[in-house]
Amino acid sequence: MSLTLDLSGKVALVTGGSRGIGAACVRLFTQAGASVLFNYQKSSEAAQKLVIECGADRAAAVQSDLIGEGAEEMLVEETVTRFGHLDILVVNHGVWPSHDAPVDQLSDDQWRSTMAINLDSAFLLVKSAVRVMKQSRRGGHIVMVSSTAAQRGEAFHCDYAATKGAIISMVKGLSTELARDRIYVNCVAPGWVATDMSAPVMAMPETQQKITSLIPLGRIARPEEIAGPIVFLCTPLAGFITGEVFNVNGGAVLVG
Repeated sequence: MSLTLDLSGKVALVTGGSRGIGAACVRLFTQAGASVLFNYQKSSEAAQKLVIECGADRAAAVQSDLIGEGAEEMLVEETVTRFGHLDILVVNHGVWPSHDAPVDQLSDDQWRSTMAINLDSAFLLVKSAVRVMKQSRRGGHIVMVSSTAAQRGEAFHCDYAATKGAIISMVKGLSTELARDRIYVNCVAPGWVATDMSAPVMAMPETQQKITSLIPLGRIARPEEIAGPIVFLCTPLAGFITGEVFNVNGGAVLVG
């Protein structure tokens, strides 16, 4: 078996791909030889720069709001239209409301919004991608991005933790359901990562110190350090791995 992460001829769909972990995934997938379609919500300039960086023949960006109302199927169809088929789905998009919300004060609107974006749209993406993968009979890989919050909870963010916990349960069930179709389903669960989403929290020195003090490696992750395991799980080197939660958190779960 070759030790190179060669994904030549493969096609990936990465959600939330214009920045952070998603953008790092797009870069690594194209470097490994895959073609990638990714969506963005508002960051048009960043998305177009990423397409140019990776090569317009290998990467394509589509504006799409993933809120569980049909855009998910469109993204899957657009991937097949652009690149001929679909081999890899990375469900990376999501929201983390940064303000603390005690459960008795958490609004119904926030709960529904978090569920729609983080869970409903993830289900619809998987449903559409699996349909295409089964029809092509090429097998495939699905990697869903969860969080340490799914495994140990997160006070004042029960909506977020609930969606990420559900992602892990989906992965466990789908991995056994889809094994006969040679569709691998795994999960990567990051801790704190240096992204736009975490930037407001990490900008507060006291909070940053508190967070890093609970991480055995003493720092938060770079997006590339999450993207690497995601790409690995889609290669032949991970050919006997399915239904797993790949923790990438600097050892944080061990002490949480």
